[in-house]
Amino acid sequence: MSRTIISTSDAPAAIGPYSQAVRVGDTVYLSGQIGLDPVSMNVVDGIDAQIVRVFDNLKAVAEAAGGSLADIVKLNVYLTDLANFVKVNEAMKSYFSEPFPARAAVGVAALPRNALVEADAVLVLGA
Repeated sequence: MSRTIISTSDAPAAIGPYSQAVRVGDTVYLSGQIGLDPVSMNVVDGIDAQIVRVFDNLKAVAEAAGGSLADIVKLNVYLTDLANFVKVNEAMKSYFSEPFPARAAVGVAALPRNALVEADAVLVLGA
């Protein structure tokens, strides 16, 4: 199977040697998104705004791949403070509906650009 690189200006440009997403067959692997504004390329202020920006960025990449957040089957969330996990759960309710994707939440010491939250995902188109 061939790989297709997914890219959109509606999400932040890659800040390293990686692609926003890679599609292989009907599976799309979305790279981690932090709370970077795609226009200014600055991290937005505060955990609440960063969570929203992360999901908006993932949504933009999913749509560029021909899918939506509803097509996500696996979501990984990384937090520098696991006390913010409740806020992630609340935000997810406005971005996802049942059946929810499989998910992992991991506490980490640090994230790129001093972000407070990052998420990556795998989606399957037409599932």
